[in-house]
Amino acid sequence: MELLRLLLSLPMLTRQARGAGEPVLILPGCGGGDGSTTILKAYLRLLGYRARGWGLGRNQGDFVNLLPRVLKRVASFSRRSEQKVALIGWSFGGYLARELARERPDLISRVITLGTPVIGGPKYTALSEMYRKRGIDIEAIAAEVDFRNQAAPLETPVVAIYSRIDALVAWQACIDHQTLNVEHVEVRAAHYGLGFSPEVYRIIAQRLAQADDRSRHESGEKPHRRKHIRLRTR
Repeated sequence: MELLRLLLSLPMLTRQARGAGEPVLILPGCGGGDGSTTILKAYLRLLGYRARGWGLGRNQGDFVNLLPRVLKRVASFSRRSEQKVALIGWSFGGYLARELARERPDLISRVITLGTPVIGGPKYTALSEMYRKRGIDIEAIAAEVDFRNQAAPLETPVVAIYSRIDALVAWQACIDHQTLNVEHVEVRAAHYGLGFSPEVYRIIAQRLAQADDRSRHESGEKPHRRKHIRLRTR
């Protein structure tokens, strides 16, 4: 259904503001790879962004091993582009994007998350029981996530896109109460449809354009502080 809506929305989507070669790195969700973000990457390239997948195969959800590997790619991308990199992360990919920005805010211009739990980690997802059966202490993960959020609040601007009909991640867990410079945007899509939703594509294009305008023109516009938007769709 989302793919059909996406195709029908192409005329509107192609009229969105254009980029000028700014670097964008797209991180897939747990279990997904660059194939799951191919359409989003193609769309952003159509708009003029230098959009890339993460190039690390399937996301196995191994945060400890993944973080330094993705960080190297972000640093290389930023160095070659001579600009900060915008990160877009779907689900667990969004969690990675947030932690990358926490570690190296000097490399990252903006983080956009799609259905990403910012509290509790897997605790507030439909996969929590699977983690428990594997012997993974999800309470310890939740405590670590909470500690990192409080000990080192994010400075990088964040756009958190979420859905009340997500069905995989509890939408309440996507609400960020710790980051000051965060904008929450509600859409209507299932978790696995977020990467193909025309509303999500439009939001991403508009927020990337806003960031680019500020960077190019140094307008001095104040950031959106804990702004909350709900999109109404037919």
